[in-house]
Amino acid sequence: MRDGGNSALLEVRGLRTHFFTDDGVVPAVDGVDLTVRRGQTIGLVGESGCGKSVTSLSIMRLIAAPGRIVSGEIWFGGRDLVRLAESEMERIRGNRVSMIFQEPMTSLNPVFTVGDQIAEAVQVHRQLGAKAARDRAIEMLRLVGIPQPEVRSRAYPYELSGGMRQRVMIAMALSCDPELLIADEPTTALDVTIQAQILELMKELKRKINMAVLLITHDLGVIAEMAEEVAVMYAGKVVERSDVASLFKSPRHPYTQGLLESIPTLETPRTQRLNVISGTVPNLVRLPPGCRFASRCPHVMPVCREREPELTCQGATDVACWL
Repeated sequence: MRDGGNSALLEVRGLRTHFFTDDGVVPAVDGVDLTVRRGQTIGLVGESGCGKSVTSLSIMRLIAAPGRIVSGEIWFGGRDLVRLAESEMERIRGNRVSMIFQEPMTSLNPVFTVGDQIAEAVQVHRQLGAKAARDRAIEMLRLVGIPQPEVRSRAYPYELSGGMRQRVMIAMALSCDPELLIADEPTTALDVTIQAQILELMKELKRKINMAVLLITHDLGVIAEMAEEVAVMYAGKVVERSDVASLFKSPRHPYTQGLLESIPTLETPRTQRLNVISGTVPNLVRLPPGCRFASRCPHVMPVCREREPELTCQGATDVACWL
């Protein structure tokens, strides 16, 4: 896929993150390439277990044992994050690169008020005094649309609704004006009304500070609403990469086609069964030869079971498929 011309903010090259378990080595991320340009929103999609969240945690250098990054490069602002000392990474994490995690109730500390938690992030990275950090926390709560931010800043996470907690997570992530925001399933478990509000809020804040976003989700509806480009992951690899319009108009990889065909439309009769992708994801510990999607693909050919296809450029789309 051709470069849009904007300067690359984040470049992930050949990233491999493996987990060393008693059953064997799990290549959760197995040679991923990604580019995010300044001010751009890139969507990373795929079903559960495909490696999306492990990719994001690798970028943040938050992979815990028994996992580790075994090879690849993660270039951000002219530096390879893979090779930075942890002390240097701590200055970038939460400051220049922030992340919204899947479940705010497990990400927020239950024994501190939400205002104190936002203020702490500001104090660590911006060296502000307690009063200035507190004011910044209230300002951020106001920015993300929380009513009575002075009062809410003194609330504990359990005193807030799911939508409110997610707004707090966004306020915390944006408190230091990051250049890149990684949002991992930012609207999971929220009802559709709150989901729409959160997505609209993220778009508005992105415009205000010209922030790049790496949006991780299994929901192609969210991708259509938010992203400009999208990468589709399957079994640890990117199998298709395209601008959003091209992906929805003419998906190239059979896996992407299956995902899109499983989405109901307004014209879908209520009695019609939705399309499903047959079979299951292969065991990553014992991967079969050839294409990882071969056992589930309706267009499988002999070569698919023998050789693994590389991601190659086909016009507006990069696709890893022998078709």
